[in-house]
Amino acid sequence: MKRNLFLGLLLAAFTFQSVGFAQAPLVNISASEKKTAEAITAAQLSDYLHFVASDEMEGRDTPSRGLDLTAKFIRTNLSRWGFKPAGDNGTFFQKIAIRSEAGDPANNKLTIGSQNFTYLDDFVRISGNAAVDAPLVFVRDGWMVKAKGVDAYNGVDVKDKIVVISGQGFPRGGNITNPPAGVTQNDLKGVRGTEWADPLTYARQSGAKAVLVVASPQIDGAWPQIRASMSRGSSYIEKLREGDTGDFPVILVSGKVGSSIFAGESGGKDSAASFAVSKSAALKAAAKVETKWTQNVVALWEGSDPVLKNEMIAIGAHYDHDGVRPNAPGEDKIWNGADDDGSGTVAVLAIAEALAKAQTRPKRSVLLVWHTGEEKGLWGSEYFNKFPTVDIKSVVAQLNIDMIGRSKKTGDDNPKNKDLTGANAIYVIGSEMMSSTLGAVTKQTNDGFLKLAYDYRYDDPKDTNRFFFRSDHYHYAVNGIPIAFWFDGVHEDYHQASDTADKIDYEKMEKVTRTIFLTMWELAELKERPKIDKELPAELKLR
Repeated sequence: MKRNLFLGLLLAAFTFQSVGFAQAPLVNISASEKKTAEAITAAQLSDYLHFVASDEMEGRDTPSRGLDLTAKFIRTNLSRWGFKPAGDNGTFFQKIAIRSEAGDPANNKLTIGSQNFTYLDDFVRISGNAAVDAPLVFVRDGWMVKAKGVDAYNGVDVKDKIVVISGQGFPRGGNITNPPAGVTQNDLKGVRGTEWADPLTYARQSGAKAVLVVASPQIDGAWPQIRASMSRGSSYIEKLREGDTGDFPVILVSGKVGSSIFAGESGGKDSAASFAVSKSAALKAAAKVETKWTQNVVALWEGSDPVLKNEMIAIGAHYDHDGVRPNAPGEDKIWNGADDDGSGTVAVLAIAEALAKAQTRPKRSVLLVWHTGEEKGLWGSEYFNKFPTVDIKSVVAQLNIDMIGRSKKTGDDNPKNKDLTGANAIYVIGSEMMSSTLGAVTKQTNDGFLKLAYDYRYDDPKDTNRFFFRSDHYHYAVNGIPIAFWFDGVHEDYHQASDTADKIDYEKMEKVTRTIFLTMWELAELKERPKIDKELPAELKLR
């Protein structure tokens, strides 16, 4: 008996000490905060989404009349609710110039030796406007990385030559070929062009006249899609194109053209060494160029604390989608994008309205950004992070909302919906990747409020779906800002004309939006900004 009593007392003492040293919860949701969140309603979200995802908005392509009308709709509400404009020149808009180019088949030519090739069938213009006639030099993947002893030009002279480059797979990170094996993003430090150089930078600064990129087997297999895309032309944000080639011609050639280049040579496109090709090429690259405009919508709700208001919690969504497709099969030609990302667009709008109606203001300021051009390659978020209209380093966390409106129904056995979340579930990605505090606030807010089923299966650097790379939070994360991303999962109407407002689960949207609102509020109330105590995994730093 005495021994058992002693053990019981010892266990009780240990339990008391453990509780005493346990970390106090970061979140304590008050009744008034819950009431403020309850200003967000399913009916409100439905009203806004039936406007944003209506046929009259014409699918909100970037750029388009429908996207501009949506931006004006958002701006009008923000102005009525008393938000501070945080875009350019005292407006709610951050204007972005888009360079639109369409290749001119009659003025794009390529001859290798004495063999002529056909535009679109055999080659496509990537960029540049010039005519060049010069010898060919093969330089493998075209990279230079001093730290790794990599120099694709070792043993060859490319000055006044046409450089031939060959890579593997589909290129990532905005380069025409992937970095060589063993080279990571961490190796690409220091001055571009001095410590390291991507293929186009290296070619230009070394005096080459043009670049021919031989399609990898994977790209060659997708040539019909490439042909169709390039025949429609291409667009890009000129200020985002690092090392812009200007009039420097860059041509993608098919495997057929590659075979002609390497025919009779001692080495081929898989050669371990660079070499001078015994042939010359004559090419002409030309395009019709037009400048168009789009915009991010940016607003600020100033915090109440005289010191903490200088820091911001950012909430964002992309308000663009895929526009109108005249040649699509069937009667419906408009990609309305109700879930993707009309749902996020109006969720942020509803959060703004709830802030405006609240009896008090959160201590930190709240930055709201509706990003343009996400469907084109995360244009708006990249632009905002590289050319911010606010002090971007004062943003302590970014909450991204992209697709929160669909639910998997009971008995749904459609394989396209197998990963769609249910009516009380949502995927959460990235909340713990950079900041334990952000992860804890995200979880504790949900646990203390509506207790949604948070699914973290995609919160994995090795996620084969690459969801971390596929929405706007990515550019905040690589800019050193902790992020959290809410996402309902892909479904049968993902990127289809059938993604319409009548298929949205507005009750689920209400729950998710209220939860994100309170997550924002609790972050804004923290005594200290969320500490970055984890480095973003290296595999997540390069798209």
